[in-house]
Amino acid sequence: MRHSRIAVKVLEGEEPIFYDPVYNGRTLKIFGMDDYPVRFLSYLMRQYREIGYSTVVFDTTGDFKGEFDEILKIRDGGNMGLDPINLYKAGYFDPYTAVTIVQTLYGLDRSLTDRLYVDVLLGKVSSVPEAVKRNEKYSEVILESYTPLDEAFYTGEPPKLEGSILVDMGETHSITLVGMAFLILAAVFEKKRNTAIGLVDGAVLGYTTAGSAALPLLTRPLKHRVTAIASQYSLDSLLNIAGPTLLLYHDPDVQSLVYEASGVPPGPTRKFVGKKSGTLIVRSPESVDVYHGELPEGVL
Repeated sequence: MRHSRIAVKVLEGEEPIFYDPVYNGRTLKIFGMDDYPVRFLSYLMRQYREIGYSTVVFDTTGDFKGEFDEILKIRDGGNMGLDPINLYKAGYFDPYTAVTIVQTLYGLDRSLTDRLYVDVLLGKVSSVPEAVKRNEKYSEVILESYTPLDEAFYTGEPPKLEGSILVDMGETHSITLVGMAFLILAAVFEKKRNTAIGLVDGAVLGYTTAGSAALPLLTRPLKHRVTAIASQYSLDSLLNIAGPTLLLYHDPDVQSLVYEASGVPPGPTRKFVGKKSGTLIVRSPESVDVYHGELPEGVL
């Protein structure tokens, strides 16, 4: 079987079973019970570091282990410096992306978004807190859901977002802040190349409107990028993302749901996945291929 240079072994068998983003799809979905998805994702990120990729991991559990150049801890009420307008000024993305993020977070309509965009371009607004104080119509709309947590979240200097980065959300209790941080940082990393991106837990990260808007930014196929989504929850929003699926130990009904959603026909192809095993499901225009094997030693 042919493999590209960024193929990674995911299962042991008579012959090793590889996940290859080039031939299998750029987003790998990992479903399992308890900490199985986190453990496997940690293993996967280590493999990509070994072949020279940087890694960016969004972790809602606080349990992810690995080596990173920067660790960004998201906390309720903390000064995070994650103001999208300030991040645009720091060169992380363009001004319209910054304004579109504000639009998504606060429900601005097109005309108000365009007005805010003009004010940002003219230098009249240099941060979200400044936009709130402008006494414009967009200020009124933002204020309808703006809270002191938002104010603290935007306050401070933008963090250093270079190299391998862990975004630790394990101490974040506000699901709104989780979605905000995920959307803003997804826009920062959207076009980052030679990078493996890990999402733990994908269902939590995509729970809010902001979070669901962030998922496509990091799962859109992009050369020299790999995304792996680890989750205990087999939600349609994750199952429907294009790409192969790695099924780890889980309840029988969840395993059946994953097989069904992946197009695996009933019968001997559907094997029960035990605690030390896994199943890789790869779809192509011609077929659905199912590979069963044991977990690599680095996962157990």
